[in-house]
Amino acid sequence: MDLIAQIDKTKVPHHVAVIMDGNGRWAKQQGKPRVYGHKNGVKAVRETINAAGNVGVKALTLYAFSTENWNRPKAEVKTLMTLLLSSLKNEAKELIKNDIKLQIIGNQENLPKSVLKGLKKVIEDTKNNKSLTLTIALSYGSREEIVNAFKNISKKVVNKELRVEEIDENIINNHLYTFTLPDVDLMIRTSGEKRISNFLLWQIAYAELHFTNVLWPDFSKNDFYNAILEYQNRERRFGKTSEQIETTNEI
Repeated sequence: MDLIAQIDKTKVPHHVAVIMDGNGRWAKQQGKPRVYGHKNGVKAVRETINAAGNVGVKALTLYAFSTENWNRPKAEVKTLMTLLLSSLKNEAKELIKNDIKLQIIGNQENLPKSVLKGLKKVIEDTKNNKSLTLTIALSYGSREEIVNAFKNISKKVVNKELRVEEIDENIINNHLYTFTLPDVDLMIRTSGEKRISNFLLWQIAYAELHFTNVLWPDFSKNDFYNAILEYQNRERRFGKTSEQIETTNEI
């Protein structure tokens, strides 16, 4: 029986986030330089986007490049940016065809102008698409995001646009990069590492976490479906007891 046939389409996570890890180790296993892994990771990105669309996920966020990644060797960073730009150009038609909306989150000021220009073109061309929102976290760091949110909220308080008493979770949410997205329901990390790496720290407060040993270039649709199936077999309590959840479901 196909894995996708086992998935309950009524219980699919609305928002799935993915930490795409293991490109370097995969390349090393092949006796190749790290950039070889990044190039082969593009296929896994395509597989993941298609799999998310197939099961009805509405928001998919991919961790492509962190604020800390700028500290990597310059040659690797340059290759990553070039690869990102070429991939966007190659996949733009598919995004439009499949009704996928593209957006980016992160510190855009650090991005090369050519990459930013290419991104804005695809974002504009897909802005009215509705089947799936694909968010690329690029030059992104969650702590930086939260600090910026509090700075902007503080400015509004100083300018008397907002009262301290009005600050709540919704206000904070509305000042994050992800203000248009729902909270993350499922976070997937590949390569066997079990950490969050400064990714969507606020947004994953009640997310289910799925760690797989599969290195990112080998990640397939079936790996994504397995993560969804594991998610559906878990009990999401949000601080309540199992008995409370059962009572709510019976109503």
